[in-house]
This record gives sequence, C-alpha cells and structure tokens, in this order.
Amino acid sequence: MKAADVAKSAFSMPLTSPAYPPGPYRFIDREFFVVTYRTDPKVLRAMIPEPLEPAGDLVKFEFIHMPDSTGFGAYTESGQVVPVLYKGKPATYQIAMYLDDEAPIAGGREIWGFPKKLAKPHLSVVADTLLGTLDYGPVRIATGTMGYKHRALDTAKVLASLQQPNFLLKIIPDVDCTPRICELVQYDLEDMVVKGAWEGPAALELHAHALAPVASLPVLEVVSGGHIITDLTLGLGRVAHNYLKP
Repeated sequence: MKAADVAKSAFSMPLTSPAYPPGPYRFIDREFFVVTYRTDPKVLRAMIPEPLEPAGDLVKFEFIHMPDSTGFGAYTESGQVVPVLYKGKPATYQIAMYLDDEAPIAGGREIWGFPKKLAKPHLSVVADTLLGTLDYGPVRIATGTMGYKHRALDTAKVLASLQQPNFLLKIIPDVDCTPRICELVQYDLEDMVVKGAWEGPAALELHAHALAPVASLPVLEVVSGGHIITDLTLGLGRVAHNYLKP
C-alpha cells in the first residue's frame, strides 16, 4: 500500500479492518440506572483535573444498557460520573467506565478519551427490583438496587440535566511512553428523546479492587435513584484545554 493511500484510508487500527466505524453514533432505547450518592469531598477533589471544579460532594454511579447502538452493537457499561463546574457552569466529568464490548472501548478511548476498561456490567429487572451489577474478572465490585418505577419523573427536567456539557481527560502516550496527547475534551449528547424516567428507593454497595478502584469514592449517603430510557446521539468532541500547552 502506498504512503498516500495509508494517509487517505487510515481511521482506526487495524488499518485494513478498523475496530469501529466512523460516527456519528446513534443509540436507541439506551437505559440508565443512576444512583447518586455523597462521598468524601477531599478524595473527590483530588480526582478532578483543573480547570474543572467539583460541584459539591456528589457522585453518580451509572449502570447503562445499550441494546441498539450504531457501529457498536449491543453492550452494557458502568462507571462513576461527577457533577462539576466549568467556568462556573454545571457540567459532568467521567471518572472511570467499565464495559463488555471491544468496539466502544477502542472507539471511546481513541476518539473522545472515555476512561474505559474491560469488565462485566449487567442491568436487569428482578421481580420488583432494578438491579445493576459490575464484576471485574470474577470479583463483584458494585451492586446497585432500586425499586422498579415507583414514581415518574418530569421528563423535561431529566432532558435538561442530560443536556449539560460533559468532560473527559483524554490521554494518549507517544511511542516513548511520554504523553503525546493530554487534553480536557468536551462532548455533548444530541437529538435526545426521553422515553421515560422514574425514581425509587435505591442502595449502592462498592468493593475494593486494585485495578478497578470504584470504592475509592466511598458511599457515605445515597441521595437518589433514577431510571431513564432515551434515544440519543453521542456528539463528537472538542478540546477545551491542552495540558501540554498551558
């Protein structure tokens, strides 16, 4: 293959069979189970990169099932999202994400900088309970439960909360293991339709793991549980801050 053809056809690796197709990426019937809880504010502050600031002491632990996503197929993910402030305005920041599908792991890390690792999350309804679990290898590191559809939420308010800007720390090393890219990336969720939203009593249990330290942000108090079903498009990102060029 000629050098000009490499430059023309290159998108993702492998060159001749990329791990995922180009976006945009549309999600149908994307299902969120979110447990919001209070944690240690000092520990939380140490995990949030400037110029972002924690908007308090809250963490959102998410279990998300995606049965129909363009290019990525069907998969489930779980992780911790933090409400933050960016230039004084509300936003969110992704601490870590764990999922069970190679294509969105590769695409999420390479395009936007989603902090994704391979694991085994699961979301299901068991009798009267919405149940989210996260296993890293054979170890159960998170269990979330919520009463199934106890009270309907205002879908307009839910939509507004999902329309807040979102931030990621994208890190890609150079061939000598020094950072080649170290950027704060902003992305948005677009063309959203909230098909349903509910709340109910919720609980969350986290366990320590050396390589999946979700318990580093301890659960001090569960604030709320939410269950949301949406259609949305994952918008492409833009650089908000370059840490290598201050």
